[in-house]
Amino acid sequence: MRRELERIEIPGEHEARARAWRVLSSAFAEREPVAQRPARRLVPILVAVGVVALVAAAVSPPGRAVFHAIRETVGVEQAQPALFSLPAPGRLLVASDDGVWIVQADGSKRRLGSYAGASWSPHGRYVVATRRNGLYALTPTGEERWSLARPDVRFARWTGTETDTRIAYLTTSRLHVVGGDGRVDGDIGGLPAAARIAPAWRPGSGFVLAYATTRGRIGAFEAGRGADVWAKPPTSSPPFAQPRRLEWSSDGKRLLLVTRNKLVLFGTRSAAPLDVRSERSVVDAVFRPGTRDVTVIRRPGEVSQIVLGGKVIFSTAGELRGPTWSPDGRWLLVGLPQADQWVFVRADGRKIVAVSSVSAQFRTRTFPRVEGWSS
Repeated sequence: MRRELERIEIPGEHEARARAWRVLSSAFAEREPVAQRPARRLVPILVAVGVVALVAAAVSPPGRAVFHAIRETVGVEQAQPALFSLPAPGRLLVASDDGVWIVQADGSKRRLGSYAGASWSPHGRYVVATRRNGLYALTPTGEERWSLARPDVRFARWTGTETDTRIAYLTTSRLHVVGGDGRVDGDIGGLPAAARIAPAWRPGSGFVLAYATTRGRIGAFEAGRGADVWAKPPTSSPPFAQPRRLEWSSDGKRLLLVTRNKLVLFGTRSAAPLDVRSERSVVDAVFRPGTRDVTVIRRPGEVSQIVLGGKVIFSTAGELRGPTWSPDGRWLLVGLPQADQWVFVRADGRKIVAVSSVSAQFRTRTFPRVEGWSS
């Protein structure tokens, strides 16, 4: 099993960092020079003057132009000015300051309403959305089917078949499960306080839910029976500091935990990890659909990298976030907030499609968040 994570070795890291530095150095050298004043020995005064000058530059038209040029340097060149279409079949679910949106394959968008977060139901027939104190089941046209008033609702996740579904969500640090029809809602009693990361439903039969506690321990239970599913001791994992993401592989045989500096793999029989790999530069990681291949976003220095199968398939001088695979596993979507771009990367790394001005397309000042890509 160690081989599954050993494949995440990063070739060419130094060369990628050098290339990014050359790009940024070139952009700096091409800036419009400013007349220099004689140097002074009073370092605090120079620092204060520098801060004032930086603020003045940012708010002035020439300053905004310079920052725009830097953003273009960080981003992908020849990006599309708008999202004309998706490179793979399916629909995106997007959350922004203005609410939750659905993006169709042809690029058309529909705003569902002023919700904070959302996720797809199985088969993409419905959407579960959240506000600060409420849970809502919606149709893809934004019609509300039912709602629940609950305090501080977050991280709603839907699973099941076409006829029998469950929704898991958090209120503060308590884990809840409710039927897909809005009935039989309940706090899962007897569980430790849950960490503020999304719980993960295991694909396949049954309603098996993995979750992280506030102490960083990972547990899994069957929602119908409320029983632990790991038959062999221990039934909860060792603690892992600062958990960020939990995700099952498509076949439901592996559970991935991403922390601030580790990638951890679990199986289905015990909470004892199958493998733990230290990754101090890890930002995020997800399974590629239909495989057990782990896709890792790393930032070892000035350069961010996407690594799949031991190969760097994309690198850039900027922060990458929110990796989201297309349902067919052929394209990976990542956000590049510093350039206000979405970047679609083909799995073999041989084709890139970038889209600019993403925030304006979703009427938001903060960078929009992709909540899912459904078939």
